[in-house]
Amino acid sequence: MNVSISNILDQIIASIPLFKPELSLIIGFIVCIFTALFLEKRWKNSTFIACMLTLGVALYHLLAQLSTTGTGFSGMWLIDPWSIYARLVVLASTGIIAIFLQQRHPKNNGDIYAVLLATTLGIHVLSATSNWLMAFIGIEMVSIGSYVMVGYFSRNKAQSEAAMKYVLFGSVCAAVMLYGLSLVYGLTGNLDFTSAAHLKGLIDAPQAIITLGLLFVFAGIGFKLSFVPFHVWSPDVYQGAPTAITAFLSTIPKVGAIILFARLYQSWSSTAFYFSELSSWFIIIVALVTMLVGNLAALRQQDVKRMMAYSSIGHTGLLLMAVFAYQDIFSYLLFYIVAYVLMNLATFIFIDEIEQQTGSTSLSSYAGLGKKMPLLFTAFTLVAVSLIGIPPTIGFVAKLMVFTSTFSIFQSSGGTGSLLLLIVGALTSVISLFFYFKIPLYAFLRGNDNPIPSVVNRKQVSVMLFIAYLLTILVILFGIFPNWLMEMVS
Repeated sequence: MNVSISNILDQIIASIPLFKPELSLIIGFIVCIFTALFLEKRWKNSTFIACMLTLGVALYHLLAQLSTTGTGFSGMWLIDPWSIYARLVVLASTGIIAIFLQQRHPKNNGDIYAVLLATTLGIHVLSATSNWLMAFIGIEMVSIGSYVMVGYFSRNKAQSEAAMKYVLFGSVCAAVMLYGLSLVYGLTGNLDFTSAAHLKGLIDAPQAIITLGLLFVFAGIGFKLSFVPFHVWSPDVYQGAPTAITAFLSTIPKVGAIILFARLYQSWSSTAFYFSELSSWFIIIVALVTMLVGNLAALRQQDVKRMMAYSSIGHTGLLLMAVFAYQDIFSYLLFYIVAYVLMNLATFIFIDEIEQQTGSTSLSSYAGLGKKMPLLFTAFTLVAVSLIGIPPTIGFVAKLMVFTSTFSIFQSSGGTGSLLLLIVGALTSVISLFFYFKIPLYAFLRGNDNPIPSVVNRKQVSVMLFIAYLLTILVILFGIFPNWLMEMVS
């Protein structure tokens, strides 16, 4: 027993260098709690500064891992290109969200930065593991942190209701996933879904029970990705939460969840496990339904945040299509993830900026604003063009890559599933044109005689607008020169 414990301790100590970015987040989480309790009243923004320093230190340690591959903590922690670049995207995006929160909620918000760091740690866990238990811990860290952030700024009945729906739906999905994991572990005796022992256990297990267990597990992953039928929480939560929190929910958690899903699909897709073929059809059917439901529902929305909630659901279908198309080419999947994050962050910053000036997120409040805020709505329109997938934007290149790879799969195998993905993907891209173009339609072609309220703090507004314009420039640059981004993630 002593030898076993000694070996475990040696393994933990040897794995710490691979865990430095996450260790930085843990230490930063503790520091942010103390600064929020004892320093925030004396030194304003001390918790925000501690949060940004933590993200900077974590980024430094993560960049040091760029040429590193390996495993740690008895194989539960993976260092590979997928985990490294996904966590880089997460850290950069979290920094933008932290600034977003500081600009829009400068008072009495010290605790939220500690929660943000804890949630970021959970996303790191999702991005860097192939162990079911670690994945569940990561999902729960992200979920609990998200519940807190949605409810933290609740000021009215609608926002409190959105937070409550999120908590209740998430708790049910977590319980279902945990039950599914207990079935999977009981039948395989192993929690590493890439290991030969785990796959052998899956192959030998009764098909009906293992299918039920895996479908329960997918409930938890589906909740974080908000694909159909686990999407019902998204519209109410996106609309009811503060826009900074909505921007976080629509982007960063999906990075970790899609990387986990891609690892799972890659490990099963070419094995003798009967569910490997079924998992391909599972991804195809879920992607098809998610794209259709998200884009068709977005057509009917008159609130921009609610419209973007359904748009995000539609893009989740495209992300699943990208997982199906790029199971062996991680750089292309990462390209699509980066494109998705850039476009969504810029969109929600623009929505928030307009909300600051009009006090509304309804499309009707955008009428005539194009003449009064021409630069903002020009940039907003460019991002909308990218979300549709029209050149010369990163959204066009990302969709072109996905469609090209899916078409190659169709040519080589002649599968009905890949053909359906191509048809529905193209159809929903056309449908998206009609609701995204409502933004420039109302802004530039509809009149509005109501005056726009004056901006309270132009300095705060300019910071977020600068970030949004920078993101818009990146959307165009990576659309014209996609090799720049491909070289970074290759």
